[in-house]
Amino acid sequence: MTELPIAQTLHRKGHWQGPADWVRLDYEARFLRRKRLETGGGMPLLVDLAQTVSLDHGDALELSDGRLVEVIAAPEPLLEVRGDLPRLAWHIGNRHTPCQIEADRLLIQADHVLREMLERLGAEIAAVEAPFTPERGAYGHGRTHAHAH
Repeated sequence: MTELPIAQTLHRKGHWQGPADWVRLDYEARFLRRKRLETGGGMPLLVDLAQTVSLDHGDALELSDGRLVEVIAAPEPLLEVRGDLPRLAWHIGNRHTPCQIEADRLLIQADHVLREMLERLGAEIAAVEAPFTPERGAYGHGRTHAHAH
């Protein structure tokens, strides 16, 4: 039985180069510490990082033999939000909800409760399927998590 290649090093987008295989992961799957994955080329590997991290589209995992595996954000069901974006973004952020902010729209994970709230606030909502790469935390790292108030 062959041992799985192990990825213990993470290179952030823009800080690596060269040929790479790839893994396509949705937003939830990109939050990991230890997990078995399979690349687009069919190679199984074990991610075994020192701590739980949020992988971003364009990051690369380095295998123990030096090969690289690029992280690709997989398309997933999202809600596209249009309207008074600053006001709508405030309400989304007030609920500690991850949000991808673009010039003419906001993207959030599909959620019927948030959809109803945003529609009541006058938002135009459309169901879309796209890669989800929400804004990082206020200090440039981490994910937004709900808080018990």
